[in-house]
Amino acid sequence: MTKARNLSLLSTVEAGATADQTKADLNAIGVSGGRKNLIINGGMQVAQRGTSTTGNSNAVGFYACDRVKLFNINAGPTYTVTQDTSAPAGFVNSFKVQCTTADTSLPADHYTILRTGLIECSDMVQAQFGASSAKSLTYSFWVKSNKTGNQLVMFVDHKNQKEIGQVFNIAVADTWEKKVITVIGNTGSSFDNSSSSGLTVDFYLAVGTNRSGGSTPTAWGNRVTINAGATNLSIADSTANYFQITGVQLELGSVATDFEHATSYGETLALCQRYYYKEKARSAYKVFTSGYVGGSTVAYSHFTFPQTMRGTPTISYGGAFQVIDGSAYVVTSMSFDHPTQDGSRVDVVSSGMTAKAGMLLRAANDINAFIAADAEL
Repeated sequence: MTKARNLSLLSTVEAGATADQTKADLNAIGVSGGRKNLIINGGMQVAQRGTSTTGNSNAVGFYACDRVKLFNINAGPTYTVTQDTSAPAGFVNSFKVQCTTADTSLPADHYTILRTGLIECSDMVQAQFGASSAKSLTYSFWVKSNKTGNQLVMFVDHKNQKEIGQVFNIAVADTWEKKVITVIGNTGSSFDNSSSSGLTVDFYLAVGTNRSGGSTPTAWGNRVTINAGATNLSIADSTANYFQITGVQLELGSVATDFEHATSYGETLALCQRYYYKEKARSAYKVFTSGYVGGSTVAYSHFTFPQTMRGTPTISYGGAFQVIDGSAYVVTSMSFDHPTQDGSRVDVVSSGMTAKAGMLLRAANDINAFIAADAEL
């Protein structure tokens, strides 16, 4: 029997069941009521920027898997961030933060944050925050570290600058463990229907004294700096230390259901491309766009994104390009004019081109040439 297109299987959950009971029963029989995981790329499959970045020191960025962000602020340690192939059963990849330069006496204002989620306000409206019907949130994930002990995970409402936290325990070193955390909904503050930053789920993995010594906020309240690292593993004090996660899922209600695997890698990639898109050459003379030559030194084309992006992106490029209008001309620079959420005109500067001719913009024997659009939260 296939996964419950058969409506008779729903008879046990129809009458008088709560939303959470319904969710548990649907999970048990394999029925999905639509995309339940509010987190994109929770299985760490997609890594458009690359699979590893070394030497991350005093910086903020997306260094490996899409939709997972590392903060390493105010000097201190250095990390290598990797889309790792170590993962629990049912998963292929994980996200790993490895300490590569230790600091046993962190600057007072230092913090290392692993941020997951990065959920837009509009996607949080369904949680009904700000009303008496505000829904609980359940966050489940697989975690592994060489360090054992307690670690705080913080749920942060960026629109209203509110937070709530909960502590979990890593019991066995170097072993994948599944954790489930449920927090109550916030009846005091609401999300709006915008594409701005709504909710994130943050692990403060190492902090200085300015962010320690507080307590875990067990109810939604204003963000308090000293509470951020109230309980943390402190992975910055040895190059043996690492922190690794996968199977990250955030869903409405107080029941954790099985991880929602996308139907294909392509589905997850498309969701990620709302926030970041990178088109790489991969072949030496890949054609990126076509257009026309406006004069001997400038040509115009249009670069279209495969998905409508969250907002107007910042567009960048790298590597060697050339214009082909019958002959090949080296591109000396490119700029992106009038960008929108769907694409941008590309102004290409070269020399010796034939005015009013058609043209192709292609990689110049460079498999690493790229154009990238960034509309991340």
